Amino acid sequence: MSTLADFQNEIYLNGLADQRPSLPTDLTRLEGLAERTLSAEAYGYVAGSAGAEATARANRAAFERWRIVPRMLRDVSIRDLSVELFGTTLPAPVLLAPIGVQSILHPDGELAVARAAASVGLPMVLSTAASYTIEQVAGAGGVGPRWYQLYWPRDHDLAVSFLERARAAGYTTLVVTLDTVTLAWRPRDLDAAYLPFLRGIGTANYFSDPVFQKAIGGPVTAENRTAAIMHWVANFSNPSLTWDDLTFLREHWDGPILVKGVQHPDDARRAVDMGMDGVVVSNHGGRQVDGAVGSLDALPGVVAAVGDRTTVLFDSGIRTGADVVKALALGARAVLLARPYAYGLGLAGEAGVRHVLRCLLAETELTMTLAGFTRPGELTPEALQRL
Repeated sequence: MSTLADFQNEIYLNGLADQRPSLPTDLTRLEGLAERTLSAEAYGYVAGSAGAEATARANRAAFERWRIVPRMLRDVSIRDLSVELFGTTLPAPVLLAPIGVQSILHPDGELAVARAAASVGLPMVLSTAASYTIEQVAGAGGVGPRWYQLYWPRDHDLAVSFLERARAAGYTTLVVTLDTVTLAWRPRDLDAAYLPFLRGIGTANYFSDPVFQKAIGGPVTAENRTAAIMHWVANFSNPSLTWDDLTFLREHWDGPILVKGVQHPDDARRAVDMGMDGVVVSNHGGRQVDGAVGSLDALPGVVAAVGDRTTVLFDSGIRTGADVVKALALGARAVLLARPYAYGLGLAGEAGVRHVLRCLLAETELTMTLAGFTRPGELTPEALQRL
């Protein structure tokens, strides 16, 4: 029986032919390699977080406070990591989190990530702030599952256009990011005076959109490029949004809707009351509020509040298979992986992303197996001990 963990055997067998992985199998080492390989601006944009980056550190510290308690002499000969999310069966409880402006890491950007995700059957959550259009990324991903993440612009007609384009391109599930009503204070980017959007990077969905083009008087050209960028600036975020505005999304999207950026149980309850189909416990990888609660620390409270009423996903801080197991044990239905696959993209393009995904999936299965569990649904808080 073929399993995700077979990647381990593949690596060892390749070693007999003196072939070794071109990237580390310890995914925590990728960041250091990326720092030495990428441009300072690109690395800083991906690796950086808000303020003194206390929240990013809190994300990792939260994982360190939990330890897996392995159980012995259980039949773990047959494992199945698959989960069902909104009517679609995935081979593992992992999705690729939305990350914008991926072309600063590799020329193929989101196209390479879509191909890699499809090759292992995992959904890529496409960011609104992508370097390639909704339609181009859909084409690259083939028949693989597609989710779309919305940065809700000020222009509601533009928001509707994004949703209609995503639906027409086969995206089934909508993820609405709530925590970016404005960009945070990010010293790494500020010190480099680097915001890729002001250079027309990460604006493909905007510049290609008919509503956006109509607002600036026609298609984006060299002559009106500056005006287009300024129109992007005016529309990217919408700090006036309230919970009541979620009804607008429901009117214009007929599939599952999840809200991303939830950390407080009351916000989770409000999202469910507003008819949302799921919540993503996330602090944007520490990129928005410095000094905020670690995402894993927030997860149990959200699960206790709404876990029996909705689908709870987890984001922010996943680096290893053990991290995946811990988040699942604390009640997440699945997790979103972010920076590690971005580093894989920057280091080796599509092959780098695929390597990262196969490593994470194999390590997750092996960790579960050795801890005495055969499927994600068996994981509960009793599988862990808090330090």
